[in-house]
Amino acid sequence: MARTVSRFAVPDLGVGVGYRVPHYTQVVEERPAIDWFELLSENFMVEGGSPIHHLERLIDAYPVAPHGVSLSLGSEEDPDHVARLHKFVERVNAPWFSDHLCWTGTRVHRLHDLVPIPYTPQMRDHIVDRIKSIQDRFGRLFAVENVSAYLAYKDSIIREQDFLSEVVERADCGMLLDVNNVFVSSCNLGFDPVKWLDSIPMDRVVQIHLAGHSIYEKYRLDTHDHPVCDEVWALYREAIRRIGPVSTLIEWDDQIPSLARLAEEADLARRHRDEALNAPV
Repeated sequence: MARTVSRFAVPDLGVGVGYRVPHYTQVVEERPAIDWFELLSENFMVEGGSPIHHLERLIDAYPVAPHGVSLSLGSEEDPDHVARLHKFVERVNAPWFSDHLCWTGTRVHRLHDLVPIPYTPQMRDHIVDRIKSIQDRFGRLFAVENVSAYLAYKDSIIREQDFLSEVVERADCGMLLDVNNVFVSSCNLGFDPVKWLDSIPMDRVVQIHLAGHSIYEKYRLDTHDHPVCDEVWALYREAIRRIGPVSTLIEWDDQIPSLARLAEEADLARRHRDEALNAPV
């Protein structure tokens, strides 16, 4: 299978981890051998204080990429949130910024969760317009991430992978491919995750997420509180064989381990990535 390269010519940052509160001071003081850090945008959309103090020290030492959880692309725009996000993205001057293909509530009611959307032509058109507006206003590349699903909407008439593909092509934006979310959704909804990968435009992928999840009797839950499982590693290697070298991020957001343990997981991702890149084509 021929490998493709992102059409956006963004840098491959290597393998990184999320910059989380328990590790703020250790990272900026010890500068561990980690390639890059992903920033949870909402943690830094403030004017000052400890978050900005640590942020400024971090971006002096490492490449970073902002990743948000509150744009709520499936609902109406919150102008105040977008304005504060724009200011933060300008501050860090990263090669791209990202958020999720979902909705998280309204301006008044926040769900604090990434709720899947119905895959309909109307929702597709709405999200394309929102992404175009955001990307044009910010003047830099935006990447949209697939989320985990546990049920399917009766109103959905487009497959998720086709919906996502149409959105990124029509909005001319990037894709943040969450391999763990693909696998979790495949277990819950009963589809082949490798065939899912076959259906998306790999040359639009600018970043990959990896994470652990929880297994219950009848479903899997995207909890980001475990190591990456063997099946997700295998799917990651399949993705890398198709995409080539692309920035990869270990997400571990609950029961957060030591920074040394996170670095071990990042090293494991690097070994899987190298194995996939060196495999016969």
